[in-house]
Amino acid sequence: MSLLYYHNPRCRKSRETLQFLKENGVEPELFLYLKTPPAYEELEEVIRKLRIKPYDLIRRNEKIFKENFKGKEFTDDEWIKILVENPKLIERPIIISEDKAVIGRPKEKVLELL
Repeated sequence: MSLLYYHNPRCRKSRETLQFLKENGVEPELFLYLKTPPAYEELEEVIRKLRIKPYDLIRRNEKIFKENFKGKEFTDDEWIKILVENPKLIERPIIISEDKAVIGRPKEKVLELL
């Protein structure tokens, strides 16, 4: 099984979920989205696979969100652009299979893909 893993190595939850996958025999392909943010089309596809609205992928406790976007209205298209331009706002970790994706919080959510 081939899985893509949106990973932030500095995030404890992201590291824990990655370890959980490895303990279950899965070695995903790591995508370090903070170093190389996804393109608009890539993130749009991830959101489609997650079956959520772009706003639901936002880390709303981040300082950048609170200072720049909290309480403001944006279209789905605009939220995706904001996420691409500010990848720190993307919820993590995201685990993506060929046709589905999950946010690995709690880490046991990844079992939906296995």
